[in-house]
Amino acid sequence: MTEKTMASNGWLKRYYYTRAGVAALWVAAVFTIGMENPLIAAVLLVGYPAWDALANLADAKNSGGLARNPVQLFNFFVSIATAIAVALALGRSMNAVFAVFGVWAGIAGILQLVIGLRRWKYFGAQWAMILSGAQSALAGGFFVQQAYGAAIPDIGGIAPYAAFGAFYFGVSAVLLTLSTRRNEPA
Repeated sequence: MTEKTMASNGWLKRYYYTRAGVAALWVAAVFTIGMENPLIAAVLLVGYPAWDALANLADAKNSGGLARNPVQLFNFFVSIATAIAVALALGRSMNAVFAVFGVWAGIAGILQLVIGLRRWKYFGAQWAMILSGAQSALAGGFFVQQAYGAAIPDIGGIAPYAAFGAFYFGVSAVLLTLSTRRNEPA
């Protein structure tokens, strides 16, 4: 592993651990305060894609710059648009929010899948990110289906999606950590 790849690997590990931690905290916030307080639920619903936007921007900047990472840059703009769309959808209904989340999860999942495949050749240990991207795309379809169902969904229905994200980011961070240790000179 080259020195540059090791430095990038260090960023990627920190990034994955941070993404896992924030997603886990988001899920905890949903179940401890978000389910009972509509204002907090609204902030959490807008905040999730907004956080994703900032994380993608930071990832692109720290992984070679914006010009070398057009997929993350595109994901940044998609997530910003989603945060705005969620804020607007909150004024209509939770069904509308789920429709927005569904479209976003589908697009973001496909983009994450592409990023995972691209990173595989440089870092390896990306199977969890690839699986996460595929699962996110499928979850998007499930959210859209719920949006058009008779039942009114709530924020608790999005929490498992975020929990799986936390799990996959955590697994990827651990795999990169183990991979780095194996490849370090003795």
